Amino acid sequence: MDDRRRYDRATAHLDPPFAILDLAALRSNASGMIQRAHGKPIRVASKSIRSRPVLERILAMDGFAGIMAFTLPEALWLVSTGLRDVLVAYPTTDRAALAELAADTRAAQEITVMVDRAEHLDFIDSAIADVRDRREIRICLDIDAGFVALGGKFRAGARRSPIREADQAADLAADIAKRPGFRLVGVMAYEAQIAGVGDNPPGNLAFTQAIRWMQAQSRRELIARRGRVVQAVTQITDLEFVNGGGTGSIEKTVREKAITEVAAGSGFFHPRLFDFYRGFTGRPAALFALPVVRRPAPGVITVLGGGYHASGAPGADRLPQPYLPCGLRYDPDEGAGEVQTPLLGQATDDLRVGDRVWFRHAKAGELCERFASLHLIDGDEIVEEVPTYRGEGRTFL
Repeated sequence: MDDRRRYDRATAHLDPPFAILDLAALRSNASGMIQRAHGKPIRVASKSIRSRPVLERILAMDGFAGIMAFTLPEALWLVSTGLRDVLVAYPTTDRAALAELAADTRAAQEITVMVDRAEHLDFIDSAIADVRDRREIRICLDIDAGFVALGGKFRAGARRSPIREADQAADLAADIAKRPGFRLVGVMAYEAQIAGVGDNPPGNLAFTQAIRWMQAQSRRELIARRGRVVQAVTQITDLEFVNGGGTGSIEKTVREKAITEVAAGSGFFHPRLFDFYRGFTGRPAALFALPVVRRPAPGVITVLGGGYHASGAPGADRLPQPYLPCGLRYDPDEGAGEVQTPLLGQATDDLRVGDRVWFRHAKAGELCERFASLHLIDGDEIVEEVPTYRGEGRTFL
């Protein structure tokens, strides 16, 4: 039975819009990621999942350990539900959450916060100044892993930390060591230009070759620089972990001696943007269904909703992909609409009012910001309905 028939059959009693998670595809994707990690643990990036029960399912599998959260309030909530070892991947300025962290023994033991400059430490001290019996705050240093060339005129990679070199990292590590109430436990460096950029995009061959050249140069530069940073920091304090990489770079990042763990999230759901890598092939696991509500003309249908644009630089690649049935495309004059979305193509001839069209989101976790639950499908039946963060009333961003 093909996927469209399976999904239609399993959800026949539901009225779209709704979202599903194919558990067989999820397991297959997770297995592939574990093989690529060659024995090093994978920390699960929660921003790509955004469903607590799904996070729990993944962490129950061998090969996955710890969570990479995106906000401190999220981390506090996850720990309050029993989850452990949560690294907040981005600096926080949430004063109330910092005060809660400093006052809660278990949270302080399980949560690590991110800094990339002394100003972050000053802010934390100020936010928790009134906390009695303050707990020690676990700290991770964020290192810039971007690729810079041509004397700084060219850059690839996310603009994250101001810390690039070993001496800068050592200076901040020494500052942390001198401050009471802080303990440096980790280093993180995320190479977005490798992990988050497909090296086999469709279209322009010259562009593809440029990406591959950039990534090869970046890998060589980062292996040496990240190694120097870790060596410099470990001369000041013992580290519990050194985190790097992402779904698109697992098998490359784990080769580095300095790396003790990799992070990954998008690979579990395998959204559209992750179709364009040579090193791995995943199965679309998370999809959403929209109903056909109009047939305005031959070769045209209209579905309800659909304007679920992904974050990042604006472009057609940030739109959801009309996935099943095959052969549907957007009207270039309308795109994905706020309330309704027209679709064109030969496949429209076989669709009637009330039928459903299956879409893939361009990115992973943002899909769950649109739906209160995920219907978990195994084979051709729904085995469970689980809440997303939104479904549990949690709106962290």
